[in-house]
Amino acid sequence: MTLLEKLPADLKHWILSWSIWPEALQPVLSALLSIGPIILVFATLFGVLTVVERKALGRIQNRRGPNRVGIPCTNIRLAGFGQFIADGIKSLTKEDVVPRAADKVVHYLAPIALVVPVLLAYAVLPFGKGLVALDLKETGLLFFFAVGAATELSVFMAGWSSRNKYSLLGAMRAIAQMISYELPLILSTLTVVMLTSSLSLVAIVERQATPWIWGIHAWNVLTPWGLAGFLLFMVAAAAESNRTPFDLPEAESELVAGYFTEYSGFKFALFFLGEYLGLFAMCGLGITLFLGGWSAPFAFLDIIPSWLWFFGKLIALLGFFIWTRGTIPRLRADQLMNLAWKFLLPMTLINLVVAAIWHYTGEAGWNLALRWIFGAALLVGPYWLLGRGFETSVGKRVYRYAT
Repeated sequence: MTLLEKLPADLKHWILSWSIWPEALQPVLSALLSIGPIILVFATLFGVLTVVERKALGRIQNRRGPNRVGIPCTNIRLAGFGQFIADGIKSLTKEDVVPRAADKVVHYLAPIALVVPVLLAYAVLPFGKGLVALDLKETGLLFFFAVGAATELSVFMAGWSSRNKYSLLGAMRAIAQMISYELPLILSTLTVVMLTSSLSLVAIVERQATPWIWGIHAWNVLTPWGLAGFLLFMVAAAAESNRTPFDLPEAESELVAGYFTEYSGFKFALFFLGEYLGLFAMCGLGITLFLGGWSAPFAFLDIIPSWLWFFGKLIALLGFFIWTRGTIPRLRADQLMNLAWKFLLPMTLINLVVAAIWHYTGEAGWNLALRWIFGAALLVGPYWLLGRGFETSVGKRVYRYAT
């Protein structure tokens, strides 16, 4: 297990120790050896997940998912897991159609402006002990949100440059949604910053990796403010990633395909890739802030390599998102905005107060069970009241038919 724990770092140092590399190129090579595996792992995960998701949705809907594509020129089908390779080849060879009236430069740059910031966000995520490309000790979390905010620009670029009303409407809807849900997303993470007094994602994980009671590691999700913050974060992250039931920016039934209606071929594949990579990054941040990052749930399980814990949690969260996509219907636009401004935002502000009370009651020597009950009570009351008000304001959907 110790060898597996150190395997990624040992491989990098072994390659750097080769005498064939000029000394001047070693810093560049070191950066490439840190970035390359991240891109390779998550690009492969993207391809495999597209097949797994389609097969899982097929089972949920009582039908078969991809099960044909396998090794070319053979009868080996690989249970359909060659589908993402076929999809990749198709996207590379498919004709790139650009509208005649489109702003061709902006149209070309939009998918690149989406993928590059998402890849930059991976630089500060700790995937295991010592497995972080860039440990920003003072601004790690700030860097993640700063580069992630650039995705709104790419969405606007795609919608405006296409010279298509459907694309522009989809872009405006997407930007309104992303800006609205960024507020509860960021506020839900402030509780972790308050209690750890650090913006370093590495320091946040190390604090959660310390033993707590009965050999349990002190994950933030095991506190009332951490559990509430995690749930609020995941809802906002689903909206930021355009996942069901918040996939209104695409809205095939209304806007054809939203802001990338006029994209085809590899450009469309880049939008598809960027959306999934953004989902992986959000899940990785949620794991880092609330689920202990690369730490095990119990101290005696620390013998298992830390990076296996991180990716195990990541796969579990991705499975949850696949399940919600197959079971929850899409919201209306008014329901989407009301949820952000009338429910999530007040709950995140209340959770900040609960986190502060949790801290000061701990300093005052309160019993852990009493702190939990008091913190949970402060959250359950507003949750019930806000939920009742939200249900009343939304109302039931009424269908009218022509006579």
